[in-house]
Amino acid sequence: MSAAVLDQPLSRMNRPTAAARDATRAFLARAARLRAPARDESTDNVLLVVAELVANAIRHTVGPCALHLELLDGSIDVCVTDHSPHHPQPRTPSTEGAGGWGWFLVKRLATHIRIKPVPGGKTICAELPW
Repeated sequence: MSAAVLDQPLSRMNRPTAAARDATRAFLARAARLRAPARDESTDNVLLVVAELVANAIRHTVGPCALHLELLDGSIDVCVTDHSPHHPQPRTPSTEGAGGWGWFLVKRLATHIRIKPVPGGKTICAELPW
């Protein structure tokens, strides 16, 4: 069993992406006390992936979502559960500020991505170096 785990339900109300980032910062501070990150950019990368996965869950699905973070041996598992069975649909990133970069960034930063069906939706997990 992991020494550091966070399970955070996120309402569509009350700024869910900001709430997820705040909860993640607290989790990462606790994780860093247990095991220092291997890379200087690890904290920023985890925060970016959390923000992207939560924002996409809010933007492209209905209902609340949930964030699960777990400190593993050498990595952090970032999982977001939402209420849609559909996998992410990558878009061509726009240099005009119209989006499309989120899934591209998640895939670029994660060492492993899993998408698994759950009752009433799916969970997307991205494993990042720690």
